[in-house]
Amino acid sequence: MFGRLLLLFILTPLIELWLLMLVSEHLGAATTIWLVLVTGFVGASLARRQGLQTWIAIQRETQQGKMPAASLVDAMMIFVAGLLLITPGMMTDVVGFSLLVPSVRAFLRKRFQDSIKIQAAASVQGFGTSFPGASPGAGDRQPSASANDVIDVEFHRHTDD
Repeated sequence: MFGRLLLLFILTPLIELWLLMLVSEHLGAATTIWLVLVTGFVGASLARRQGLQTWIAIQRETQQGKMPAASLVDAMMIFVAGLLLITPGMMTDVVGFSLLVPSVRAFLRKRFQDSIKIQAAASVQGFGTSFPGASPGAGDRQPSASANDVIDVEFHRHTDD
């Protein structure tokens, strides 16, 4: 994980610099600078507008007693889009603008939800098969959890007064 992040933080600026140099060779330095500035301002404006719309949707869903899961994920993606759009560069602008397209966000949200479901299913399947610290004996085997199992837990905090 750390290696991937390090690679991302090293490769991204290098690719951005290379792309800016290529564009500058074809369009000129002044045009390239203006292009970066305009995409930054337009992108930040679009991200702000969509962010406010999403904030209103979150408030409306909350007032209706609904969990605004999709709107919260959209808000996160719009925030990331805004960060990418104010970062100078062509590649980050393309990714940032794509995150502002509702159909792209819907596709990514679906992929994200599917990934979470797969991870949750894997956790549930492994939940009942073993417990840390349990001795491995014939009678110690726990039944595996199914999707219909309910785990009810009570918690009481005791303080030493």
